[in-house]
Amino acid sequence: MRFDPTAQQQSGGSNWAGYVTQGSFTKVTGSWTEPHVVCHSKNDMFAPWVGLDGWGSHTVEQAGVQTDCSSGSPVRTAWYEMYPAPPVYWQDPVSEGDSMTASVTSDGAGGYSLALTNNTKGWTEHVKKTLQAKNVSAEAVIESPNQAYPEFDSVRFTQVTVDGGSMDAMAPQALPSGGYTPGPLLNGSFTIQSGSSYPQSGNPYPQSGNPYPQSGNPYPQSGNPYPQSGNPYPQSGSPYPQSGSPYPQSGNLYAPRY
Repeated sequence: MRFDPTAQQQSGGSNWAGYVTQGSFTKVTGSWTEPHVVCHSKNDMFAPWVGLDGWGSHTVEQAGVQTDCSSGSPVRTAWYEMYPAPPVYWQDPVSEGDSMTASVTSDGAGGYSLALTNNTKGWTEHVKKTLQAKNVSAEAVIESPNQAYPEFDSVRFTQVTVDGGSMDAMAPQALPSGGYTPGPLLNGSFTIQSGSSYPQSGNPYPQSGNPYPQSGNPYPQSGNPYPQSGNPYPQSGSPYPQSGSPYPQSGNLYAPRY
């Protein structure tokens, strides 16, 4: 898959969905499961991958699996890339449902080690390359260069670490793309779903307070909302409580989502 850091920066992350963190990092690792894919166009293409650089730099060192719909059906191919050099494809088999693990490691002097493992089929590819790069970011994302994503339910990343620590401890930034949105990142795991309205952290509902007034009654506390003459309700008393609220006075009607 040809990655274009210039387009990435100009589009504000529109061709990536997932998480990126900025800093001087030397290693990123992550796992995912290849999803069921439906092709709607021969232009559809996407890839889950992990890598260093590309966010705030014009190089990227990455490894992942590309799904290409140019034949009319999804075809998966393992690959790595040391951009601006073109991608290099491995011929090992990858299928729907396969568990994949990728890692990219920098030696700090221009040397990089890239590895991709198919945990389901039991193969591993490993390559060492050199590139004068900045090592200014680490990411675990899905990408479609033109946002021409095929249809899939979700991609779940797990065990995403940066320099040996869980990525959620590295002030990560969530990126949506092409209708796909990452859910909360927790203990190195997150799920990217189509049309998801996940908040990136916290609860979509307020954590404190009630959407209804916390004190008082939404109905008048005295008197009757209906006229005192010609009222179908009794003249004394109101069908509504004279004190208190039919709604809870504290807490949230909505349970925390996460």
